[in-house]
Amino acid sequence: MIQPSSSILLCVATLAAFVLTACSPVSDPTKRARDPELDKPRTVQVATVTEKKIQRAVIALGTLGAREDAILSIKVPGRIQDLSIDLGSVVQAGDVIGRIDATDYELKMKQAGAALSQTRARLGLPLEGTDDRVDPEKTSLVKESKARLSEAEKNRDRIVKLSEQGIASQSELESANTGFEVALNKYADSLEEVRIRQAQLIERRVEFEIARQQFNDCTLRAPFPGVVQERRTTRGEYLTAGTPVATLVRIDPLRLHVEVPERDAARIDVGQPVRVTVEGLTNVFHGEVKRLSPALQVQNRMLVVEADVPSQNLLRPGSFARAQIITTGATPALIIPATALVTFAGIEKAFVVENGKAVEKRITTGDREKDWVEVVTGLKAGMSVVLSPGNLQNTQAVTPSARPAAE
Repeated sequence: MIQPSSSILLCVATLAAFVLTACSPVSDPTKRARDPELDKPRTVQVATVTEKKIQRAVIALGTLGAREDAILSIKVPGRIQDLSIDLGSVVQAGDVIGRIDATDYELKMKQAGAALSQTRARLGLPLEGTDDRVDPEKTSLVKESKARLSEAEKNRDRIVKLSEQGIASQSELESANTGFEVALNKYADSLEEVRIRQAQLIERRVEFEIARQQFNDCTLRAPFPGVVQERRTTRGEYLTAGTPVATLVRIDPLRLHVEVPERDAARIDVGQPVRVTVEGLTNVFHGEVKRLSPALQVQNRMLVVEADVPSQNLLRPGSFARAQIITTGATPALIIPATALVTFAGIEKAFVVENGKAVEKRITTGDREKDWVEVVTGLKAGMSVVLSPGNLQNTQAVTPSARPAAE
């Protein structure tokens, strides 16, 4: 067996000693440079973890839409004579949107009115009026036939008595009976004629009302208060029936449409208050849950919720909104200032001051507002949290500078 020489063993021992010396933390120049910085106290602002009663809410994202929107169309064909709106015009219910040239429809209405008056006159009614009720027995036609019937009846009765006395002949009796039958049939015919005229009166009345409605339809009015989103025609253009003229939207209140996950669906009910915020505005808008879907959506197991939100002339349909649906009254919760929260890679944490050092604590948050965040787990009331920790490191020495407790 070959034995290593003493010189080789000496070299191996020297190399091992060098490696151990190089890897020792005491000899690490980086560590020697960092330790003094960690031990040097850093002045930080702190606030106390406090308990506050807050309202529990379900957070949902959604869209603000118009409460009502309608494409206004003309009902009768014609040429646009007047158009009193444009993009952004504010209108009230009943305001005129536009008018069709009504000359032809006015003439048709007058023609139908004349035919109606003529039919009323044939029934003994005044030419003008809206009461079309008629008693057939009081019409001149029926009165005349009834008088002739009465005369024929009396003549027949007289001839019958004379015939019984042997004074009137058989031919006279037959003639009297025939005259009575003829008068009776004429009376029945007169009643039938009056009923026919009554039916004609109803027909003329309907024709007149149709003509008047077409005349009125020449004027297009706003069905509800709103703002013109789009004007689709211009003055002088000929429109067929049903041609769109303008799009009208009702923007106060707006309709908030959100979807709530299945796990929170049982907490949502009609009448609950809603707080709404939108991008670009610092205002908080308050609304109320008005409508709930009777079932969850099969595709994503979400509950559709709609709330009415007053626009205050600031909100616009189509805006993306963040909603807080208040589900319970005030309940106790731990809160910290929003600036004390640190989020990195989805992990939430805060620094608390313990024994003169900043100690990192992983936390779980709940509800939050602009200035504060609820802490569900990880902290206790009375702890001091560091505000705006920045690049503060765990266990770094700090000198706390007190700040008023979070409200």
